[in-house]
Amino acid sequence: MQILRAANYTTMPWKNGMGSTTEIAVSPGAESLDGFDWRISMAEVKADGPFSSFPGIDRTLLVLQGDGIILSVADRALVRLDRDSIHSFPGDQPTYASLVGGPIVDLNVMTRRGKFRHAVKRLEFDGALTLPAQPTLAVVVVEQGAVTVQAGATSETVGTRDSILLGARSAAIRLDAAIPARLIVIEFEAAPLPRRVS
Repeated sequence: MQILRAANYTTMPWKNGMGSTTEIAVSPGAESLDGFDWRISMAEVKADGPFSSFPGIDRTLLVLQGDGIILSVADRALVRLDRDSIHSFPGDQPTYASLVGGPIVDLNVMTRRGKFRHAVKRLEFDGALTLPAQPTLAVVVVEQGAVTVQAGATSETVGTRDSILLGARSAAIRLDAAIPARLIVIEFEAAPLPRRVS
């Protein structure tokens, strides 16, 4: 288990230069935004406009703060996202965002198609919660509130927008929240190899 503190996240320009993004975790680390296998980041969207293009990337978007956003992805139907929505789409298709009521902060999860895939869910709880042992790599982002994390003899307190990195085959962890907390659980797994034709 590794605690990732929001105060230590890295902020950098968007790929299209029209804003900035705050990187939570990425693998492998790279100087550019073209070489990662998976990436989690946050962005403040202040105006309507196009999303950056990420060739070969599958993407999931959640709204962390603000009234919401309307996404237009290629020729698909418009999708409205709010604080309860999770939406996945290809990161290499033309995407345009329209704000609903003002600026938002969003969370982006991206994986390189054919190498990794991801699943994202939200959990709300107060009191105690046990996350079972993880067969694959997982990252837990504290969307709202504060929780105490216990893994074996190690105990840490994590606050809003801090994250917990759990390696593959990690043991179960216990989470305790004195007031209601909201978590985003992101699981990564290697994409299956293509079938060989004989």
